[in-house]
Amino acid sequence: MLRNLIPRTSPPGRPAVLLCAVASAAVMLTGSGVLALGGPGDGLTGASPPPEAAGAGSPPAGGPVAGPVTPAPPQPAVTPSTPPSTPVTPPRGVTWPPNRSGTGGPDPDEGQPPVVRVPESAAGRYRRAGGTDLPPAGARGPVVRYMVEVEKGLPFDPEEFAAAVHRTLNDPRSWGAGGRMRFKRVDHGRVRFRVALSSPAMTNRQCLPMQTFGELSCWNGRRSVINAKRWGQAVPGYRGDLAAYREYVVNHEVGHALGHGHVSCPGPGRRAPVMTQQTKSLQGCRPNAWPFPGHRKR
Repeated sequence: MLRNLIPRTSPPGRPAVLLCAVASAAVMLTGSGVLALGGPGDGLTGASPPPEAAGAGSPPAGGPVAGPVTPAPPQPAVTPSTPPSTPVTPPRGVTWPPNRSGTGGPDPDEGQPPVVRVPESAAGRYRRAGGTDLPPAGARGPVVRYMVEVEKGLPFDPEEFAAAVHRTLNDPRSWGAGGRMRFKRVDHGRVRFRVALSSPAMTNRQCLPMQTFGELSCWNGRRSVINAKRWGQAVPGYRGDLAAYREYVVNHEVGHALGHGHVSCPGPGRRAPVMTQQTKSLQGCRPNAWPFPGHRKR
């Protein structure tokens, strides 16, 4: 999602790719997903994405990653997002696609967070989530240190957001699967990457020179920038499973931070790799939030 940055003068609708290969200056939604978008994280570049882009924001381009990955070059990665305004319940006659439990729609055994309307801009300054979150007991692999930041003025609590990120990254289906690595959240000192929840306006600034159009997320070489609009509303392709989409966008953008690039849907009806630009389009695949979905949940 990092390469071939779009010129600032590129007209909307012209595909471009960055670290997350976003595709258009505007986001067009359909009942099943986004037709065209442009922005960080899920796609803002035109040519082939760098190695790091192959695994972030979209399904991973391969199998498990052995050990810590060399961080990608400081080029932004964009994850396209579409602001869904649809309710979390399906319209009459619509069937939910398969979800994390394979039944379709939101998981019956897991509560869904409420859809949240997010302001276009907030304070323009980050507040760091305080404290430390250790890897789970019994987790194996090299420790990867990271920080979490939330833009001031957003309707999300920094500690709650940090807890969601930490839970996702240390899930056995995430990047640490099989003892590849484990994640420790800190609030000071050196870190491998930062995860920053940002308003659409702040995302636009953080992801420059990529253009996110207030809709996408990105990896900018320092931060996995999560667009708060996407965090609060998900995208139509996830059919109301906001919890799963949040897991996806964290795994995708952190995947870029770990050196993974974008990959395409392997075929209609198959599970999308996490480094696929699912915010932009599922490309005929089924939604999937995890790099290693086959690993047993703790």
